[in-house]
Amino acid sequence: MRSVTEADIKDKRVIVRVDWNVIFDKRGEIEDDFRIRQTLPTIKFLQERGARSIILLSHLGRPSAEDKGNSEFSLRPLATYLSNLLGIKVYFFTEDISSHLSKKIKQLDRGSIVLLENIRFYPGELRNDDVFAKELALLGDIYVNEAFSVSHRKQASLCAITKYLPSYEGLLLEKEVQRLRQFLHNFCPPVVIIMGGAKTKDKLPLIKKFLLQADYILGGGILANTILKSWGFEIGNSLWDKEVLEEAKSLGSRRAELVLPGDFLVLTKTGKVQKRGLGEIKKTDTILDIGPIAADSFVKIINKARTIFWNGPMGKYEDERFSQGTQKISKAILKNNKAYSVIGGGETLASIKDKDKFLGQDNIFLSTGGGATLKFLAGEKLPALECLK
Repeated sequence: MRSVTEADIKDKRVIVRVDWNVIFDKRGEIEDDFRIRQTLPTIKFLQERGARSIILLSHLGRPSAEDKGNSEFSLRPLATYLSNLLGIKVYFFTEDISSHLSKKIKQLDRGSIVLLENIRFYPGELRNDDVFAKELALLGDIYVNEAFSVSHRKQASLCAITKYLPSYEGLLLEKEVQRLRQFLHNFCPPVVIIMGGAKTKDKLPLIKKFLLQADYILGGGILANTILKSWGFEIGNSLWDKEVLEEAKSLGSRRAELVLPGDFLVLTKTGKVQKRGLGEIKKTDTILDIGPIAADSFVKIINKARTIFWNGPMGKYEDERFSQGTQKISKAILKNNKAYSVIGGGETLASIKDKDKFLGQDNIFLSTGGGATLKFLAGEKLPALECLK
């Protein structure tokens, strides 16, 4: 793939696909701006190289064409947020992709930054439609993919657009690929894989692969609930993934030891927080975190690791009562400066309270990708990366 550093940028209109699919709190404020900040080096690089204009594309949520105009899915707040981060005006256009919009962008002052409305408002985006991609390409002279976290999707602003413009990988995407390859090529035992959260289906291929290559796989969250239920354990009213229940039955220790929690923190029928052993879960209980014994056991394994991958919190981390398991794992990884660690996934990153401490460690890489990171490490080809080759 060609790096944006190789591109002739001066006086060019540069289309940059980013992934700013952030979560807003009840007050309408961004809960975690990590993905936004990680793309700033590329934006500033393009400014320094004399780009005539920078046209930013992103999605937010999973809207349909009928949702256009729905403020819940609008990127307008992100334009304001970026403007505050950069200290300059960021134009926000809601016009349809068209020659009229192209002319409007051309009339802006040199060096202008534009954020367009949610790209998923267009049906052609999800269909990877060539006609829509060609219209999109007319807005710029160069295309840059800075959205590794959605590069496992085959969509127009990621794939089809590369047919119509000189296309490059952004600084962040380049870094993502380099650091993930480093993880795969420099396995140093003990290798510890930590999996939690939901989306069990996305994680099973990686678990199966690393059961044959790693030393330990530590499971928590909905993933652990699903495996335990498939093995016949009572998990009460806890969330689990019905789609992969049968497939989960076959999981077990291979070369790697599969370690699941033996105790949990649950919410009882009466709303109390209780500690329960694996065989003590009641039908009215809801598992919301791994227990203190499981957390300490996981930490001991992490402490001796030399290679670590973590995707998915251990419980309902956003509720302080059920955040301890996730926080203990986070602190253990940060403390282990002898291990090369990769941490990925939106919820995982959101659960880390002090990301600056992690970003300051050469041995730790925070990946913006969730599903994309899982698929890359599992050896699957990512469509948007293939299109850049």
